[in-house]
Amino acid sequence: MNFELLFADQAQPVRYALTGAKGGFSRTLLAQTLKMPRLQAAALCDLDVAGLRALCLELGFAADRLIECADANAVAAAPADAIVLVADVELLAAATYDILVEATGNPAIGYRTARRDLEAGRHVAMVSKEVDAVSGITLSRLAAKQGVVYTTADGDQPANLIGWVSWARVLGLDIVAAGKSSEYDLVFDPQLQTITQLDQVIAAPAMADLLTLGDDIAATLTARRAALNGLKTSATADYCEMSVVATNIGFVPDVELLHYPIARTSELADIYALREDGGILGREGVIEVFNVLRLPDEASFAGGVFVIVRTHDQPTWELLAQKGHVVSRNGRYACLYLPYHFMGVETPITLLNAVLHKRASGTDTPSQCTVLGGRATVDIAAGTVLTMGGHHHDVTGVQAVLLAADEADAEVAPLYLAAHATAKRDIKAGALLSIADLEGYDPDLLGAWRAGRLPA
Repeated sequence: MNFELLFADQAQPVRYALTGAKGGFSRTLLAQTLKMPRLQAAALCDLDVAGLRALCLELGFAADRLIECADANAVAAAPADAIVLVADVELLAAATYDILVEATGNPAIGYRTARRDLEAGRHVAMVSKEVDAVSGITLSRLAAKQGVVYTTADGDQPANLIGWVSWARVLGLDIVAAGKSSEYDLVFDPQLQTITQLDQVIAAPAMADLLTLGDDIAATLTARRAALNGLKTSATADYCEMSVVATNIGFVPDVELLHYPIARTSELADIYALREDGGILGREGVIEVFNVLRLPDEASFAGGVFVIVRTHDQPTWELLAQKGHVVSRNGRYACLYLPYHFMGVETPITLLNAVLHKRASGTDTPSQCTVLGGRATVDIAAGTVLTMGGHHHDVTGVQAVLLAADEADAEVAPLYLAAHATAKRDIKAGALLSIADLEGYDPDLLGAWRAGRLPA
């Protein structure tokens, strides 16, 4: 696709509002749109307005365009070329913009803000996967009724993977699995016999003999896991992102914790084969995450995305294998992948496409085929507040799980309804959280969840 031609006949500028505007993703988007005159920041919202102003000045925004507003009248009275800075998302309603970029990460606030803008005839790009995992289907249906776009945002793995799956489907490829790599690689140093994951280094001498997959794939993967000596390799954010993808492409998990194999990129077509073909999958049409294992001088998968497809014409795939593409040893499967996600650097494509062409980066017909739930990891006493925090938005005392919707009771609580809620009764370790276990959750968010589980 030629992206210059995609927008060549569209001259009007696109104005956007951004919540959670001081966050890491938001910085990448703000920095990128500074280089794009046709895409203009109109309103930025963050609890730390002083910090937000400092960020904008650091990035190079003109000081005289940054107008701090404490009420709706001030927002409405701001000059047309101003960038209003507010601490309260409710004040955004008085601003003039075409599309909201929702990046608070707060399920209840994000849902209300997105719903309000859709009802007002604005488009919404949903970056907050925590919001989308609970209310995305309801918001998508509302957008369709209002004649506007609700979409995932390019640059985050969900939109990138949805797009990659759609590319493979248009080509008629037979997809067995789709997924992404986890956020941080496992980098094995053969000389030091260590594994580095971001800023953590552990001794892992056993990994030296496990760099080759071997004939017994499951045994090798088990041994690699043991060689990590308990190093954590899964993240709540991964489960959340894959739940968003699943509802957009109709896939389900193979197992509720996902397989999370420790794998080298060249092995993916062998690992994500069906068990009868030597792989680890019990069924096809599954959503997955893997941990990248690589050497220090090997390129990262960079949180990229992949699909596993069945090969068709043998000479075609033999030719592709000769060119370095990842084809399984038995020739029956291939891995097609994009080793990148560029966060807000890519997101402008979504914003322009939504406003100028009325097209989503995701799908316009999501369905609740997968449920992002949670299992208690400890006994949770009645009255305990289930706090949410950290880089991966974990819910304290709860392990995220992915369930096929047709295998999950209707009263299973979505994980991010539980966030900030209170345990209404004692919850035993290992129990799947139910809505009846909770109180103090946002009733509108629950309503959106229940509506999304109903047929369209």
